[in-house]
Amino acid sequence: MSDPKSDRRSCQRIAARLGVSIRSAENQPAAGYSRDLSTSGIFLYANSEILVGSELEMVLMLPTQLTDGEKRWVCCQASVIRVEPGGEDGRFGVAASIRSIATLPEIPG
Repeated sequence: MSDPKSDRRSCQRIAARLGVSIRSAENQPAAGYSRDLSTSGIFLYANSEILVGSELEMVLMLPTQLTDGEKRWVCCQASVIRVEPGGEDGRFGVAASIRSIATLPEIPG
């Protein structure tokens, strides 16, 4: 018997702990880190509570497994579909469905 959660996912997720900068209309900007992600969804731990239904803007560096072999900074638009209070280190576990991903320009240095 297959896992029902897997059946709902449109893309396979990879385990990756990446820093995520989070903004929503309801809260102050927050920081967090991902547990797993794909091009269509993310599960992350946030340092402040985010409500189900919130619209998020997230900035993070996608790993090579989700790009053409090159790490890329991206800005994602997403909707929160589930929140798990009391997660890792007292943080809030947040599952979000990603609607769009835009690659951010490289800053020459």
